[in-house]
Amino acid sequence: MTQPIKDRRELANAVRALSMDAVERANSGHPGMPMGMADIAEVLFRDHHKHNPANPDWWDRDRFVVSNGHGSMLLYSVLHLTGYDLPMEELKNFRQLHSMTPGHPERKDAPGVETTTGPLGQGLANGVGMALAEKLLAARYNTDEHSIVDHHTWVFAGDGCLMEGISHEACSLAGTLELGKLVVFYDDNNISIDGNTDGWFNDDTPARFKAYGWHVVENVDGHSAEAVSAAIDRAVAVHDKPTIICCKTTIGFGAPNKAGTAGVHGAALGADEIKAAREQLGWKHGPFEIPDDIRAAWDAREKGAAAEKEWNERFEAYKAAHPDKAAEFERRMKGELPENFDGLVEQILAKLQGDDKKVATRKASGASIEEFAPHLPELIGGSADLTGSNNTNWSGSVDVLDDAANGNYIYYGVREFGMTAIVNGLYLHGGFIPYSGTFLVFSDYARNAVRMSALIPTGAIHVYTHDSIGLGEDGPTHQPVEHTTSLRMIPNLDVWRPADKVEAASAWAEALKRRKDPTALVLTRQGLPHLDKTQDQIKAISKGGYVLKDAEGGQPEVILIATGSEVGLAMDAAAELEGEGKKVRVVSMPNPGRFLEQDESYRESVLPNAVKARVALEAGVTYYWWPFVGEKGKVIGIDTFGASAPAEDLFKEYGFTTEAVVSAVREVL
Repeated sequence: MTQPIKDRRELANAVRALSMDAVERANSGHPGMPMGMADIAEVLFRDHHKHNPANPDWWDRDRFVVSNGHGSMLLYSVLHLTGYDLPMEELKNFRQLHSMTPGHPERKDAPGVETTTGPLGQGLANGVGMALAEKLLAARYNTDEHSIVDHHTWVFAGDGCLMEGISHEACSLAGTLELGKLVVFYDDNNISIDGNTDGWFNDDTPARFKAYGWHVVENVDGHSAEAVSAAIDRAVAVHDKPTIICCKTTIGFGAPNKAGTAGVHGAALGADEIKAAREQLGWKHGPFEIPDDIRAAWDAREKGAAAEKEWNERFEAYKAAHPDKAAEFERRMKGELPENFDGLVEQILAKLQGDDKKVATRKASGASIEEFAPHLPELIGGSADLTGSNNTNWSGSVDVLDDAANGNYIYYGVREFGMTAIVNGLYLHGGFIPYSGTFLVFSDYARNAVRMSALIPTGAIHVYTHDSIGLGEDGPTHQPVEHTTSLRMIPNLDVWRPADKVEAASAWAEALKRRKDPTALVLTRQGLPHLDKTQDQIKAISKGGYVLKDAEGGQPEVILIATGSEVGLAMDAAAELEGEGKKVRVVSMPNPGRFLEQDESYRESVLPNAVKARVALEAGVTYYWWPFVGEKGKVIGIDTFGASAPAEDLFKEYGFTTEAVVSAVREVL
């Protein structure tokens, strides 16, 4: 039953009070958004949001994302009040070291936080991915008699989120995908850090979203519980379009001297203004004090437990009627691979090792997808308008727009940033192993979402092709000399640059097994030679670096270290050097970060300290490789931008020839 508006305002004021008190105690934070959106949060969480505070990971819960993540105290206040395991002491420790309440929401720091937000607009894009996941799972697993996937994705977003370009990429696609269970609350308060947005943000937002194909609910009083509730009712009644509810609010609502100004956006109110706000709001309670009746009115534990219990009963009936589908659904939602996965990997690697054809690693990646995908219904891919070039589709690819029940491929259009953040959301929802594709040079467009995939973290797989000057005639605008090294610098991101089809398949296997952290696959346009390997060498690929060819007759005099397209060049140079009587070891290093994680004895077995004569080869910037070769070694790389010409001419121009490698070895010896 809907409570009287006066009582509801008092419930919302609990969020306002906790937020301004926590920011004041930390002397740091953003009280304006929590105070402005508190009334919306009260209506959403108490009347509409399906969740169970005792089980934040319940599969059929609604997802709630605070895209304007600087307003994190709204989320923490609501989680605390509704009964999540987030004690008041943690609210008092807002923004303090090792607390559960960091300055911006971080997934799993506190129960109920669905994703890490802060970089504006990305939470909104994550929400698009979550809503797409719900739609696809519902289409695949629900039946006329049994509905086991049925939930909404709610997103809070501010002016800043909608100014960010990623909001266009993600929301344009969301309209095309007809995500009817995505509801965005736009906090239209006309304020950002620099002040009133009239000077820089005069978009007709409702018209913009109508043009995207969204259902738009305009001119909602964000401080009226009745108006917000009616808007939500209108939103959930539309099933074939996402909805944006445009809520007019006052930032810092309740602070008599600062409300509606930039001054309340990102700074503590101060003791005098908090006192005045308490008086204006009629909040008669002390700092961090919540009366029992208000706490009881917010408490969602009993209602949440009942909702999950009812779902569990429905799922048991579903399991009885559809045991195979239920087992697949459970496995996917638990993030578990099929039981026979390791055996499948061995079979695939053996099969590809028996194929000695020259092939580009982008095509080898496509062949790997072709082998793995039939066994993984959770694998969902896509490309930013480069499907044919990225080789991200396979013979069983089904466009999600053509057949949601069997859809496993997304045509993202030219939206690298939005694509990557949506992929993060697909993973975060659960039930999917998502991968994306674009040219390596365009990872720059997606950079912050790639970083977020590692920070959250997600198990997303980022496929990057056309990895060097080897793409040729398109020239330096498309030749990513610095990008591989740049990606290697991101913590938690596993970066592979394979040298042939077997290394590519091994990299894919490792990416698929790496369910809690992301992977980047860096792949060539040009064909690369097949490299013969023993079974022990194939197994060693997963260690990131291994001896591909050893010196005959004892300890090597020189070690050649190479990745990707340069491994074949190292092998050619080794053959010529051995003709001169040199003892040469070739080390393939598809993943130097993974190699550095191995124990000291393994690293020593591959790169013995006694061998100081070393040459590293990679068609990219050189500085990353100097620690591997030492002060007596040499690095053959590219520390300038490329040029437009056929690939073979470029490799010769930039010193990637057998002659250049042989000459470098002679120097280090």
